[in-house]
Amino acid sequence: MTTVSHPVVVSHDDPAAFTQGLRSFFAYRDLGIRHVTGGRFGAHVIRAVPGEGAKPAWHTHDLAFQFVYVLKGWVRFEYEGAGEVLLKAGSSVYQPPGIRHREIAHSDDLELIEITMPGAFETALAETGGTP
Repeated sequence: MTTVSHPVVVSHDDPAAFTQGLRSFFAYRDLGIRHVTGGRFGAHVIRAVPGEGAKPAWHTHDLAFQFVYVLKGWVRFEYEGAGEVLLKAGSSVYQPPGIRHREIAHSDDLELIEITMPGAFETALAETGGTP
């Protein structure tokens, strides 16, 4: 029998659990995965702040894995080498490590889940010159 080295983590929807995070036009709810995995993985719900639009800026993330699943609303990303991608409720995207990208726009009711490896990572602004 396998011994479990960390507790089961349950996270319930709670509007009070959303906090300011990486982007001012989004609110974030940590799902508790980073803590129990020693930072190896992260998972959170991201919700649009109504009335706050996207601030498109090319950037990259220093991580090994990034997956997004849209629960509600829509979001439009632009990826280097792939162009613009519209994600709506039920859509998902795997963003390869280090890909240059930006968010173009989102609906006021956008809500998505993002899973990353590692749980905490650096974000860097990317050059804007050239064709993405």
